Amino acid sequence: MRKKIVAGNWKMNLDHTAAQSLFSEIVNMVNDEVLGQQEVVVCPPSVHLYTLAQLAGKDAKVAIGAQNCHQAASGAFTGEISASMVKSTGASHVILGHSERRQYFGETDELLVLKVNTVLEAGLTPIFCIGETLEERNSGNHFDVISGQLKNGLFHLPAGSFGKVVLAYEPVWAIGTGLTASPEQAQEIHAFIRQQLADQYDATFAGCVSILYGGSCNAKNAPELFAQPDIDGGLIGGASLKSRDFTDIAKVFNHQ
Repeated sequence: MRKKIVAGNWKMNLDHTAAQSLFSEIVNMVNDEVLGQQEVVVCPPSVHLYTLAQLAGKDAKVAIGAQNCHQAASGAFTGEISASMVKSTGASHVILGHSERRQYFGETDELLVLKVNTVLEAGLTPIFCIGETLEERNSGNHFDVISGQLKNGLFHLPAGSFGKVVLAYEPVWAIGTGLTASPEQAQEIHAFIRQQLADQYDATFAGCVSILYGGSCNAKNAPELFAQPDIDGGLIGGASLKSRDFTDIAKVFNHQ
């Protein structure tokens, strides 16, 4: 059975005091209200990783993830953070290939191959993002774009390694814009992604991979999105900065 996962990406927000306050609220709410087997992950700026991991404690229902890491194990890369550094903080996940990293920092599929290898070697779980821009969707190339991102970024992995990856479909045109893919649009892409996995590996394997939706997902639209057969949760942006909203999104899976 596929894992149901709700992950929050705080992006470049919150100072240390505000981060601790918000995270404490989320931990308390999730511990009290999240009743199912769904996983909850919070991905703060890297300067907060250790502190929040300590706040979470070993028994909390909330895991910690980084928003990025470098592809090298160590070295003269000023300002970067390695996968082993992320793991040493107590974090367990790393977001890779987010559209903002691809767009603003020029991350390519070739670079992401190195990053995903490094993250897996460190024993961390990659949350690997794929998705198309509005121009690519309007031109009808969105399926080719997504297929290419999978093939070029992940299909070098054997099934055993790929099985440790969480996928996140993020329609770039719906990130931070207030636009959201309709449940039908999102399901269509998620089903396409799963079929790509079945073609590359096999159907049984494809049925075990968690695929999250990321693109202006909030407490109001999450129930309908998460009810789709191939959507296994969400990579949440703005709504993850509000403890009530984020917890309510996680609670959608309480009765599924």
